[in-house]
Amino acid sequence: MKTLEFESGLDPKKKLMVILFWTNRKSARTEGCAPFRLLEITTPEKTYQAEGNKLLKLSDEIMDDLAMNIEEGNPLYFEISIGNEIIKASLEGNTYTVSTTVSPEIEEEIVEKLNMELQKKYPNICESFTPRVTPLE
Repeated sequence: MKTLEFESGLDPKKKLMVILFWTNRKSARTEGCAPFRLLEITTPEKTYQAEGNKLLKLSDEIMDDLAMNIEEGNPLYFEISIGNEIIKASLEGNTYTVSTTVSPEIEEEIVEKLNMELQKKYPNICESFTPRVTPLE
């Protein structure tokens, strides 16, 4: 398990997307083109889960709830799969913790990259990532 404490001027939604993107990107290094799947997201009030064969997508309602919790410094917990890797992560205030089940070296890579990206005014994020985790309009 690796933890990153950071300072960031990003709005909560952008902060969340940067964290999810780099968690995906660094995991893909070992897991290849396997799908990035949000299995579960837990806030203090709600738990969002993928239903059956459907993917959990970050709808406007879910994003608004997550952003409000990020803004208030409430803890968010994520369970993500990519290939054979299961990633458990949490975001509370300006602290991000990540743990992997198969390749622990990914944890360090995620934390190192996020340490750089979260300090930027305009962090790098691939334009094709957002449509993969949000519903089609």
